[in-house]
Amino acid sequence: MKYRLLAGGSALVMAAVLSACSSSGSSGKSGGGPTDIDVWLMRDSVSAQFQKEFVKGFEAAHPTIKVKVQIQEWDGIGEKITAALASNDAPDVIESGNTQVAQFAQSGGLLDLSDKVDELGGKDWLKGLAEPGAYEGKQYGIPYYAANRVVIYRTDLFEKAGVDASAIRTREQWIKATGKLNTGGTQGIYLPGQMWYALAGFVWDEGGDLATESGGRWKGTLDTPEALRGMAFYERLQALGKGPKDSDEDSPPQADVMAQGKVAQVISTPGGANVVMEKNPALKGKLGFFPIPGKSASTPGAVFTGGSDLVIPTASGYQEAALTFVKELTGDAWQKKLAVAMSYVPNRTTLASAVAGDPGAAAMAAGAANGHATPNTPGWAAVEAENPIKDYMAAVLTGGDPAKEAAKASADITRAMNTAS
Repeated sequence: MKYRLLAGGSALVMAAVLSACSSSGSSGKSGGGPTDIDVWLMRDSVSAQFQKEFVKGFEAAHPTIKVKVQIQEWDGIGEKITAALASNDAPDVIESGNTQVAQFAQSGGLLDLSDKVDELGGKDWLKGLAEPGAYEGKQYGIPYYAANRVVIYRTDLFEKAGVDASAIRTREQWIKATGKLNTGGTQGIYLPGQMWYALAGFVWDEGGDLATESGGRWKGTLDTPEALRGMAFYERLQALGKGPKDSDEDSPPQADVMAQGKVAQVISTPGGANVVMEKNPALKGKLGFFPIPGKSASTPGAVFTGGSDLVIPTASGYQEAALTFVKELTGDAWQKKLAVAMSYVPNRTTLASAVAGDPGAAAMAAGAANGHATPNTPGWAAVEAENPIKDYMAAVLTGGDPAKEAAKASADITRAMNTAS
């Protein structure tokens, strides 16, 4: 998924071995010098300082490889990558939103890296990055970094209401605490009616899903008992605040609402706290974080995992060098540095301790252990473009019959996914 979690709240056929495919790149693009590889990274995925530090360290460790990084914009990136993959001059490494990998792999333009999974630490990859990086049983995307939503809360309002955030471990405890906070003009939580990523988490908690595949055909599943229970919980939580029932977290921006001083909690990526404090500096030092609670205290709530994977185009003439780049950037040492520098969740569960000193990122990493991705099919993009899930949520919250509205939304999801694919 394109890494827009804060604003909305995150590219993308080989039968021979890498060395055989990349032999033409061993002498470098400049005709006898080091191998020069082109890398596309997305705007704001890393800071300029981190990029400079990594490239310098990588080239020092691998003096026969030179790296040229080109920063790409999110807007229009799908079309740009599609065109690059179909050309004879594709970059050697591309950063892709994790849920975009399937649409690029479908075209046959990405290198199958299935035989490199163990070498790249795949047994510990975050499921929410690894699963969408695979397509039809083959691994094309290598997990790069992750981000997901947490609860941002007002520490002073919690203290005033006698609520201990550290004791909120289950969804029912969360409901009870939010009710206590919803007094004296304060909204216990600001939750707009169409935050569908949050709904997806509650649906996953109940054992449901947004859509499932059988016999090569996808079907929307918001009308299953499990998904309906997820929507029922969303309805209970949303009622404990004054969030609009017919808009999402962008309309109005929820950080703006929290900055007004009368909201005890929002669901957002941790970076949302910085926006709140920019809008209202008086709240500096008064914002905390905890993972979205789950149904039981033993497991945090399910969350949508946004973030990126790294992919290698089949059109690259320098696949061996590209793989070296990917291995380095997604390896332990640089993953730890990236997590600290950017407050990201590392790509492997074993590296979560790297962000222990960052409260927001630590809460995010705890939630990432129960991370999920949207249905892994190129057809899902059509669903997001139309987004019947948001219409369904608004309809239920304004009095519509949940079962009837869910059946309608599921039919719309089915149509969109199968028409697109």
